[in-house]
Order: sequence, then structure tokens, then C-alpha cells
Amino acid sequence: MNAVLLQQMAVAAAVAGTVTALVTPPVRRMAIAAGVVREARKRDVHTQPTPLWGGVAIIVGFLAAFALVRLLWVPAFEHGLSTNHSHPILGILIGALLVATVGLFDDKGDLKPWQQMLSLLTGGLIAALFGARIEGITNPLDGGWIQLPMPVSIIGTMAWIFLAAKTFDFLDGLDGLAAGICAICATTMGLMAVSMRASDPVVGLLAAAVAGSCIGFLRHNYNPASIFMGTVGAQFLGFLLASLAVVGAFKVPATISVIVPILVLGVPILDAFYVVIKRVVTKAPLREADQSHIHHRLRKQGLSVRQAVWTIYGLTACTCAIALLLAWRWGR
Repeated sequence: MNAVLLQQMAVAAAVAGTVTALVTPPVRRMAIAAGVVREARKRDVHTQPTPLWGGVAIIVGFLAAFALVRLLWVPAFEHGLSTNHSHPILGILIGALLVATVGLFDDKGDLKPWQQMLSLLTGGLIAALFGARIEGITNPLDGGWIQLPMPVSIIGTMAWIFLAAKTFDFLDGLDGLAAGICAICATTMGLMAVSMRASDPVVGLLAAAVAGSCIGFLRHNYNPASIFMGTVGAQFLGFLLASLAVVGAFKVPATISVIVPILVLGVPILDAFYVVIKRVVTKAPLREADQSHIHHRLRKQGLSVRQAVWTIYGLTACTCAIALLLAWRWGR
């Protein structure tokens, strides 16, 4: 295990967390002044109007960590920003910021579903064109590498980023839920980057920055939350995690290369899959919000908000631990 990289990741997480925690209160005041406040709805757990745009603080914390550690460890970031005439990390950052910008407007006044979809697909396209794409998969029969044609690679990457990122919107339904799950998933990706020979150190540094910013935000978002991350935060974080999986977890040199990233994001993905299937079976509109998500079901079983959140944290930690063990076994 790379001890130096672990120390660098700790610095990145600490910077991101500290900045996010400090920036969140002024962002909260800004959201209230702009009228970006979520009124309590029938399906919501909170009973009081709560400001959105908490994702802005997360982004500021993440970018602060990115800027600092890039200054401290330029070689690692230069490798991630430009590899074989491609710029994967730069593409991820541009795509994530595009998605976040659209999320700002969605929090202010609900956008059409197709507008959110377009922003995620466009962001995924940018990331893919810059080099952050699923270039191939391992043949499960003989362990050989199957190189994907460029159009298939780009479309597959766009679909993965869209589906994985969108699932985090579904999870932002209880205080601290989405931020905590993102922190666990990002920490797992960071640890993979430390141990896997195919991973770039920059993946570990960025994953640590994501985890740190989420933990810093929990200072204000844990139950009872004083602010929500909103679409700007949920889709920004989901986009980053999905993209980092493309340049990190998908590169496990084994037949489990597809399984690992799905396990890391397992709880959000399975939750979204369950909800979609349920709505199809019951012939309910796919866009219509309901109370069939895992956190709603746990609450109906009598769990408190904190108990439900920690139950889902535990499930996420289990799937991430399995993914980490597989990556350590086959990716070293």
C-alpha cells in the first residue's frame, strides 16, 4: 500500500472537509435570500422549509482541495490531466461543473426531466471525448481484453454516467443520507486507487476530496439538517463518482472489472432498479415521485431518520467492502 499517497489523500480530504464546513453557512444564507427553499411535501420527512444549494459548498470544498493538492503534487495531477494525448480528469471536471450549473437552476425552479437528462448526457459526452471512457471489458470466458469501438465506448460511458449519477438524486431523501453514502463510496474508490496497479494516483486524490467534502457537509446536513445539497449537489457528486469509477474501478484487470464499480455504487443502483421495476409493474408514471425508495420503506418499518440512515450506511459499507476485497485480490 502506498503510504505517501495515503498521506496526500488525507490532506485532500481534510482541506475539502474544512472548506465545505466553513462555506456551508454563508451558502445557506444565500439560498434563503434567493428563495431556494424546499417546502415540506407529502412524501418528505422534514416538516420545516429547508434551503437547498448545499451542493455549492460541496463543490467549493472539492475545488479548494483540488487546487491545493495540484499545487503540492503537480506530477500526479499532470498524469491524470493528460494521459496519452487525452485529458480524462479535465473532462470529468468540465462535465461535472456543467451538470452542477444545470442543477442550480433546477433547485431554483424545477426543470423539465429532459433538461436534466440532457445535461447529464452532455456532461458524460464531454468526459468521454476527453478520455474518461469505458474503453473495453474483460472477456469472462478467457480473461482476454475486448476493446470497444469508439462509438460504443462513448455511448456506453454516457449511459453509465447518466444512470449512476441519476441514482443519487433518488437517495437525497433523508438528512445526511446522500452525503454519507457518497463519502463511503468515494473512500472505497480512493483505497482502490492506493492498491491497484492500474489506477492513477490522481483518482485517489480526487476520491479523497469528494469524501472529505461530503463529510464536511454532514456537519450541517446530518439530522436535523439545516440545509440540503439539492440537485446541484446530488448530481455533481453522482457524476464525479460515476466518472471516477470509469477511470479507476473499471480498470481492474480481471473478469470482475464490471462487477466492482457496480458493487461500489450498489445500494443507489439497486434502489433505483427496484423503484423503476415497481413503477413499471404497477403502471405508475416513471417520473412520478413516490415513497418506494429504501429509506421510505425503512421509515415505514418504524425506524427513526437516524436509524434508517445508519442502516443504509451499513449496507453501503458492506457492498463497498466486497468490492474492495475483489479489487485487492484481482487488481494488484
